[in-house]
Amino acid sequence: MQKFPMTVEGAETLRNEIHDLKTVQRPQVIAAIAEAREHGDLKENAEYHAAREQQGFIEARLADYEARLSNAQIIDVKAIEPTGKVIFGTTITMLNLDTDKEVTYKIVGEHEANVKQGLISLTSPIARALIGKEEGDEVRIETPGGVQLYEILTVEHI
Repeated sequence: MQKFPMTVEGAETLRNEIHDLKTVQRPQVIAAIAEAREHGDLKENAEYHAAREQQGFIEARLADYEARLSNAQIIDVKAIEPTGKVIFGTTITMLNLDTDKEVTYKIVGEHEANVKQGLISLTSPIARALIGKEEGDEVRIETPGGVQLYEILTVEHI
């Protein structure tokens, strides 16, 4: 089975989600199902059907998160000697040479990506353009709005 890269923070977030699903959300929905059963006829009991549907969502999310975690190759970038090269898990600050604006991205696994938080997937066009580059390099990145030119200012293992 192929392993997928994941940061230590991404793995911790998944573990916390799994813990919440098992210890908070699952017991709540089980209690809601039990309470709805006490109300009698299950065929026309909307609370019962809603709780059962919610239980299905929780179990599906739990199975998905556990599968992601078991298929993860957890990479701790802090344990890797910094070389100034862009690799998985590094945080890159770049200067857009057209707009003079700085942007910062961290390269993470696919399931961890959140562009609004500056977390970009290893498989994204930006990350693919950056991997292997070094501080001081100029990088051309294809975006939906056209080609953008960036200079890599810093590559950090944080």
